Amino acid sequence: MYINSTGYYIPEGRVYNDHFLDINGLTSDWILKRTGIYSRSKAAENEGHNSMGLNAIADAVSKLSYDIKDIDLIVSASYSPYDTVATLAHITQQKYNISNMKAVYASAACSSFVNGLEIIEGYFAMGKAQKALLVCSEHNTYYSNENDPKCGHLWGDGAVAFFLSSERQSEKDAEIKHIYTRGLGNISKGPEGVRLRPREDGIAMPDGRDVFIHACKYMIQALDGVTSPENMEVQDLSYIICHQANKRIVVNVAHQLKLNDDKFLNNIEELGNTGSASAAIVFAQNRDKFKKGDRIGLTVFGGGYSCGAFMVEI
Repeated sequence: MYINSTGYYIPEGRVYNDHFLDINGLTSDWILKRTGIYSRSKAAENEGHNSMGLNAIADAVSKLSYDIKDIDLIVSASYSPYDTVATLAHITQQKYNISNMKAVYASAACSSFVNGLEIIEGYFAMGKAQKALLVCSEHNTYYSNENDPKCGHLWGDGAVAFFLSSERQSEKDAEIKHIYTRGLGNISKGPEGVRLRPREDGIAMPDGRDVFIHACKYMIQALDGVTSPENMEVQDLSYIICHQANKRIVVNVAHQLKLNDDKFLNNIEELGNTGSASAAIVFAQNRDKFKKGDRIGLTVFGGGYSCGAFMVEI
């Protein structure tokens, strides 16, 4: 499976740490030390899940070597949709007037993008699709509660789009070598670790320590799941991109793997936790940095719980 083009969209709005002092009593220094975040992206009043996703798609289309109407599958992956009936996949199909294609919505917390990727891999393997679009848009600030001192200060907004094909379309394509996903709802806090209940308290993380412990463990296991089939060690990867949940998680993963920080790519400092779009956004932001032959491992951990990873060879 090949990545033909990537695009992303980050809202211009930023919410800085000082904003939270009068809201939940957290100082800027406290937030920075415990999360690595000094600002987070926030969609404007006239922006949302759908518009951010469409902007990310437009960015990717500008670099696409074929007509978007050639795709036969769209997967919208997210846990913070504007509408769970008329999904971003269907909105995209309408905007570009694409006929004879499948439109699917996938949600697996912060693993949603990787699970969406695996769904596309399955359609390709069955011969039911040849070209696909995976779009992931997270409008966290639409659902988050800034008054929540446990997680109200974490969330940012953003979107990313990958065009994918079962066969190579150009020499610029990057190859997805392996995808790994795993549901972890049966461990520890499981389904109550992170939740989103719009009519109750929005996005909540009752026990951040439990999330932290398991994220550090299972993101490494997921990386092993995509490197071992290549007879590689995780340490052999050119770069590692972790889900942008907490900078301390990235530091802990680096420590466990005995790797330097320069092996890890991040954007959490400026954007906060952009959910299941986060790792893919980092990849898209750094696409021009990667060299031929580089192997990049992207690894995620989601509330519920779940984990996933995929490896890309440039």
